[in-house]
Amino acid sequence: MSHVEWKDVAAARERIAAHVHRTAVVTCSSVDRRSGATVFFKCENLQRTGSFKFRGATNALLALPANTQARGVYAHSSGNHAQALALAAKRAGVPAYLVMPEDSTPVKVEATRGYGAHVRFCPPTHEGRQRVAAQVGEETGATFVHPHDDLAVIAGQGTAVCELIEEVGALDLVLVPVGGGGLLSGTAIALSHVCPGAEVVGCEPAAADDAYRSLQSGRRITDFTPHTMADGLRTPLGENTFELIRQHVRRIVRVEEGSIPVAMRFFWERAKLIIEPSSAVAIAPLLDGGLDVDGKRVGVVLSGGNADLSWVSEGARPNER
Repeated sequence: MSHVEWKDVAAARERIAAHVHRTAVVTCSSVDRRSGATVFFKCENLQRTGSFKFRGATNALLALPANTQARGVYAHSSGNHAQALALAAKRAGVPAYLVMPEDSTPVKVEATRGYGAHVRFCPPTHEGRQRVAAQVGEETGATFVHPHDDLAVIAGQGTAVCELIEEVGALDLVLVPVGGGGLLSGTAIALSHVCPGAEVVGCEPAAADDAYRSLQSGRRITDFTPHTMADGLRTPLGENTFELIRQHVRRIVRVEEGSIPVAMRFFWERAKLIIEPSSAVAIAPLLDGGLDVDGKRVGVVLSGGNADLSWVSEGARPNER
């Protein structure tokens, strides 16, 4: 089993610096009052393609030898990694092939196609993703870039928290959404170097709590059916991310499904920034008392902003759809 270390995150920062946005850090007095903490939000919803995934995808692609890059890349993804890899490939001038579940958010599918990628649909199961992706790899000869378990992807995701600490200084806690675990494990590795006194806390939907149960039981849980609106957090932990999280993360908090849209709407209205449900999962514990953060300095990585806003043009409210 290979591992990701601080030196890999540092190398990723240098490799991707000219390609990614150094995203803004914002505060929200309404969240501070509600939580009793001083909270800093790292706005990866303002990253290229609308999520942190562009960091890892870019690092993984640029780390490949030129002759390997030329054959293209492929992956399976519910949307954010698909968009990220598609744009990274477009900027590098190489083909990208993305396998997306049939129930993927339409806005993410169209964005992926808009970046020039070839999209193929698969059943909305872990087995379905793997089976169709394997077929695409055989047909194209492209290189597989795992959405969260690729070591270069994990290192790339760790670069966001480095920027956060550089801008705001030491923190007590950093809250991170967890699905496949790439962002959580990369953040934990980076934080242990740039702010060793801080604790990283994974935030996960209770209706897709495989990471919580995996950490509790000591074995990776992959056989489960998620039922959450946070579509970016429906995937199980990978082998690499599970081991890294076991080493570096002490706790994961579960967020009830009803708290996710409440947190998302609260942030939209008070911070005036669009975030997707996966990001709201890391805000909800600050608003519903899921974490005691009174008097603490807290960082939150807003993982993405690719929300489905089709209801706006349809003239209906989100809860009327």
